[in-house]
Amino acid sequence: MFNGKDDTGAVIVQTAPGKVVTHRGGTITLPCRYHHEPEDIDPNRIRIKWTKVSDAFQFEDVFVALGRQQKAFGSYQERVSLEQAGPGDASVIIHNITLEDYGRYECEVTNDMEDDTGFVNLDLEGVVFPYYPPSGRYKLNYHQAEEVCREQDAILASHPQLHKAWLEGLDWCNAGWLEDGSVQYPISHPRDQCGRKDSPPGVRNYGYRHKDDERYDAFCFTSNLNGRVYFLKRFKKVNYLEAVKACQRDGAFIAKVGQLYAAWKIQLLDRCEAGWVEDGSIRYPIVNPRARCGGPDPGVRNLGFPDKKFRLYGVYCFRKNTDIQSTQTPTETTSKMANSTRSI
Repeated sequence: MFNGKDDTGAVIVQTAPGKVVTHRGGTITLPCRYHHEPEDIDPNRIRIKWTKVSDAFQFEDVFVALGRQQKAFGSYQERVSLEQAGPGDASVIIHNITLEDYGRYECEVTNDMEDDTGFVNLDLEGVVFPYYPPSGRYKLNYHQAEEVCREQDAILASHPQLHKAWLEGLDWCNAGWLEDGSVQYPISHPRDQCGRKDSPPGVRNYGYRHKDDERYDAFCFTSNLNGRVYFLKRFKKVNYLEAVKACQRDGAFIAKVGQLYAAWKIQLLDRCEAGWVEDGSIRYPIVNPRARCGGPDPGVRNLGFPDKKFRLYGVYCFRKNTDIQSTQTPTETTSKMANSTRSI
């Protein structure tokens, strides 16, 4: 900890320990404060830079400020601004949080030649779900896994997200890609066909795999919905194309798999009726398990990918909210500051 005796112009940055948590569509403050010795430094000479850091140590510019000049980059444009809560405040506010905003951020404060950095971890409330395409199990390389998650309103999950899902009971015997390029799977109930019955529960890890050549399933992550998923009440069951058109006639779209999972986890959608979803699979969400509804555990039941033309089922639709403000109730979360890095 800085002892206050250095008079070399040192900058000391403090950020939030642990993590800050919000949801997709929310608003969050990434806390960062600084002070310098001596304290009579022209604030216009202080440069504040925020960068997103990936697990592969890739850096994405988020925001930079020098005096009154401020600039946000890429997808953060028009969404990021300084909090400006007084002298020494380098915190930024991010509006309309996206799934891609999840991750680790670096706050760097520079005073001429002296600088210091701190880190803030941004977490999202949401749900992890395993996914494989209609072509079958273990068909996806890393890049294809990224794409199928995006197509289902999700992103590849991180290891912390998968670990949390395992703690909450996720048990899945097929290995899947995670966003860092590793391949893992969560086992709550050890059994011989899933890495030996006498091995302890946990998240099995195959390590980092070749992103182009090796093929597995995917673990996807999604968060809060700006809309509502519902089972479309109809007098007769329909094939896939008829299901798509039925949702459109109802002013909605056929629901994506990620949207159905989010509705199950966050909106507590509970429906013991099988229905089409966007990828051509048949699923239904169960919050309160009961007889003849697919087993003793809550979850989204998956009946596979039937013939789209001849098999008849109900359909799950997604209707987007027209009043964004009413569903994005901004949630700001900050944490108590702590010295995070060295003093210079």
